[in-house]
Amino acid sequence: MGLKRSAAAAGAGAAAAAQTVTLSAPAVRDAVRAAVREAEATAAKATAPAARVPATAAVPAEIARDGVLCLEEVDGRRWSYVVDAAGAAVKAKGRASVGGAFKAVPLQSPLPPVEEIMSFIRSYVVPEGFPESVTPSYVPYMTWRAMKHFFGGAMGVFTTRTLLNSVGVSQSRAASGAVAINWILKDGAGRVGKMLFARQGKKFDYDLKQLRFSGDLLMELGAGIELATAAFPQLFLPMACIANVVKNVAAVTSTSTRTPIYKAYAKGENIGDVTAKGESVGNIADLLGTGMSILISKSNPSLVTSFAVLSCGYLLSSYHEVRSVVLNTLNRARFTVAVDSFIRTGYVPSLKDGNSQETIFNPPWRHEPVAIGSRFGEAFQEPASFIAIKPLFEDERYIVTYNPTKDKVYALLKDQAKPDDILKAAFHAHVLLHFINASHANLNAQKRMNSNRSYQYNPLNMDFVPHIEESCKIVMSSYGVFKKKAREQGWIMSESLLNPGRARLCGVVPQ
Repeated sequence: MGLKRSAAAAGAGAAAAAQTVTLSAPAVRDAVRAAVREAEATAAKATAPAARVPATAAVPAEIARDGVLCLEEVDGRRWSYVVDAAGAAVKAKGRASVGGAFKAVPLQSPLPPVEEIMSFIRSYVVPEGFPESVTPSYVPYMTWRAMKHFFGGAMGVFTTRTLLNSVGVSQSRAASGAVAINWILKDGAGRVGKMLFARQGKKFDYDLKQLRFSGDLLMELGAGIELATAAFPQLFLPMACIANVVKNVAAVTSTSTRTPIYKAYAKGENIGDVTAKGESVGNIADLLGTGMSILISKSNPSLVTSFAVLSCGYLLSSYHEVRSVVLNTLNRARFTVAVDSFIRTGYVPSLKDGNSQETIFNPPWRHEPVAIGSRFGEAFQEPASFIAIKPLFEDERYIVTYNPTKDKVYALLKDQAKPDDILKAAFHAHVLLHFINASHANLNAQKRMNSNRSYQYNPLNMDFVPHIEESCKIVMSSYGVFKKKAREQGWIMSESLLNPGRARLCGVVPQ
C-alpha cells in the first residue's frame, strides 16, 4: 500500500499542472520529511514582511460588515460567531490583528435559574445522553439502589456508635456519642467526595490507565493524612474528613476501572468468572499483607519508615499493574503513540508495543499540544484565518488549525461528524503538529540570526496556513494507509476513546 501525494509546481505568473507520485509504504517517512522541508521553505517566505498575509486572507466585504462566520453548538445551546468591526483596530501583542476580530453571540436566552440548577444536578446523578444512553431498567434499578443506601447509611450511625462503645472508647454516653458523630461526619465527607468525582464518569472509559494510577496515588495520600492525625489529634476531624474524601475518590476510580480491565482479559462470556477470581486474588493478598503488618507492628517500628516503605511498594506495584494491561482501543495517549510512530517510520506499533509506550501519569499542569472538539473562539485569533482555511475542509466534517498564542493544534468538529471523522481529525491534528514542530526550529534559527537587531515576531493563525495546506495533502493520501496498518496490528478503528469536546460547528454562512 502506498502513500500518494499531490504537488503543484508554481511557475512565474502561471500555474503548473498537478502531478501524482506513488510511494511504497516504507517510503512514508521520506515523503513526510520532504513535505516538512517544503513547509519550512514556505514558512520562511511567509514570515517575510512583504508576504506575511496571503491574498486569500482578505475578509470578504459582506463578512466584514458584522457578517456571521459560523454557528456553533455545545450541549444543545447555540452561538454565532460574527465579525466585530469595532475590534478591528485592537492591537494583538503589538501588532494590529489581521482581518479584524470576532465575537460570540448566544442565539438563545439564558436558562431560568431553576433549569440551571436542575441541569447541574443532572450532570451528577445521570449518565451523559440520559435516557437514550441507558436501558429502560436503569431508572428502577437506581431508585431501589438509592433507597438501599439510604437505610444503610442510617443504620451506620447506630452500628458505629455501638462499635466505639464496645472497644471502650468511653464509658460516658455523651463522650461516645460525640465521637460517633465525628466518625459519621468523617465518613459523610468521604461520600460527598465520591459523589462529586463520579461526575467524571466517561473519563473512566477514555483514560482508564491514567485514572487508575492517579487513584492509587490518591489512596496513598489519604493514608498519609490519616497517619498524620496521630501527630495532630486536635485536628482529627478536619484531617480525617480530608483523608476520607481523598480515599473515596480513589475508591471510585478503582471501582470504575475494574470491569473494563477484567473485560480486556475475558475471552467469551466469562467476565463474571474473571472478575470473581480477580477479586479473590486481591482479597487473599490483602489478608496476607494484614497478617504481615500485625507481626511487624509488635516490634514497634518507626511509623514514618514503615509508611514510606509500604507506600513505595504499593505505588511501584500499581504502576506495573497498569502498564501490564493491554487494550485494543485507541485513547489519546495510545493514538499519539500510534500516529507518531507512523509519521516517523511508516509503521503502526503492535498492541503490546503501543500499550507499553503509553504515558501513564499525566500531571494536571502538563501542556497538551492537541485539542479535539474545541470551541471556535479558542482555535482562531482573527476571522481572516478562518476564511482562508475554510475551503480546504469543505469536503471534511472537521477543521484543523493552529493557534500560536496557545501553542496548540485545534481540531474543530462539524455537527455531521461521525466516529471516523473524529479519528481522522485527530490524525490530521497530529500531522499538522509535526509540521509545526519543524517550523518552530526554523523560527528559532531566525530569532538567533536577528538577536543583534530589533526583531519582534508575533505570529497569528494566518502565518501557518501553508502548513495546513501541506498537511491536507499528506492526510488525504496517508489516512487510509494508517487505518489499514492499524487494523492489521489488531487496533479497533470502528470506535475510539479520544474524548472530544462537545462543541460542534453547525453551519457556515454561504459566501
